[in-house]
Amino acid sequence: MDHIIEIIKISTPWIVTYGLITAGLVGAFIPVIPSHLIILLAGVSHHLMLKPDSGLGVVSFIVLSVLLVASQLFETFSGSIGSKWFGGTKWGTIGAMVGIIVGMLLIPPPFGFIVGPLMGALLCEKFFGKQSLKEATSSGVGSSVGVLTGLAVRLVVAFIMVIYLLLDIYLFK
Repeated sequence: MDHIIEIIKISTPWIVTYGLITAGLVGAFIPVIPSHLIILLAGVSHHLMLKPDSGLGVVSFIVLSVLLVASQLFETFSGSIGSKWFGGTKWGTIGAMVGIIVGMLLIPPPFGFIVGPLMGALLCEKFFGKQSLKEATSSGVGSSVGVLTGLAVRLVVAFIMVIYLLLDIYLFK
């Protein structure tokens, strides 16, 4: 019986760590799940359970936190950046931001993340920015391209965080 308890004590930190990493990677494909935060929590929980044997230190958490914040900022503003890049005005940028929020609330994912900013930028450009339908549509398409780019960056950063975390645990002790 003591042998089983010892095995559970040894394996629990690893089960929790890999469970959170898996949840973070799966969450990277679902925009409403805070995947980067879950991956950071995998590192924090690993460190708290194994202390100095975890292989993680202050630098690890700084790197993971910087990646988390950078990705979140890019993802948050990517629709607006895309709208602007495709020739949108401030109204397209505002519409894309509002459209992302409305799209998340009213349209099932992942369609809400594409249709929301597209419609938000298009409608705001057309009615508030007094743009032609062609210009408004270009701004809307730009916002959707921006959101999709943001989601791609989200995936890449999640994988970078996991690779960094695992390398830090196993190699950079």
